[in-house]
Amino acid sequence: MIEARHLRVLRAVATTGSFSAAGRELGCTQPAVSQQMKALEASVGTPLLVRTGREMRLTQAGEALVRHANGILAGLTAAEEEVAAIAGLRAGRVRLVSFPSGSSTLVPTALAALRAAHPGTRVSLEEAEPPKSVELLREGDCDVALAFRYEAAGGAEEWEDLVVRPLLTDRLVGLVPERHPLACAESVAIGELAGEPWIAGCPRCRGQLVEACESAGFTPRIDFATDDYPAVVGLVSAGLGVAVLPQLAIESVRPRGARTVNLEPAVRREIVALTLPDLAQVPAVAATLDQLARAASR
Repeated sequence: MIEARHLRVLRAVATTGSFSAAGRELGCTQPAVSQQMKALEASVGTPLLVRTGREMRLTQAGEALVRHANGILAGLTAAEEEVAAIAGLRAGRVRLVSFPSGSSTLVPTALAALRAAHPGTRVSLEEAEPPKSVELLREGDCDVALAFRYEAAGGAEEWEDLVVRPLLTDRLVGLVPERHPLACAESVAIGELAGEPWIAGCPRCRGQLVEACESAGFTPRIDFATDDYPAVVGLVSAGLGVAVLPQLAIESVRPRGARTVNLEPAVRREIVALTLPDLAQVPAVAATLDQLARAASR
């Protein structure tokens, strides 16, 4: 019989590449990891790891087991949490991953309401942009992922195996220095900024910027790139270029020395909360999704 603790050890070995590194990650000794791997190989009746010099690689059977381990361990976590809630323990744990502008706007309101309603529920927060946040969810390293996708980008199938909770539609706005000739314009066609130096954001946003500019007939000259929204605002305020930021990001910083302008044609992104089907049945996870939806509607 395959035991969950052995699957966790196998996944750690596959991720870290060695017994000693897996032991450090799991908080146990290298011999304990080796012993548990031998027990797992005895259970399945075939080798799962092969040593090649100083490195360690998975056999075909090992790769198959790791592939299934993520779903199995997520299902076990969902089962444990749901049983605990049914038994009346009134406790829960939710691991939330969010992109930065979501962390500073939607998440605080949602978690404050969740704590008030369910003080026994513990929530941890980690920041990651999609698609990394979605990978963490599928790998069983978080329970809820706040993510986004651009309307024109398509790719609805990328989330078809997940529970998708729509939260809001976020419009992108232009950001220019306050002394820029277009700073007082009600709206600006992105083509009017063709000759400007640009400050780009996260890789996904950067790709959307290039696509929008190329649709308008030009390729942006990107002088600076940073994932930090206050840094983007600071660079624009200093007159070093223009940028396109989500409205949600503007709400999380004070754009001193810079002005926002509406872009035409409009570019929007869909903000959603994602979880696995099994985890959606866990009361603490469901409550977190509800509070995120309420925070987005305000």
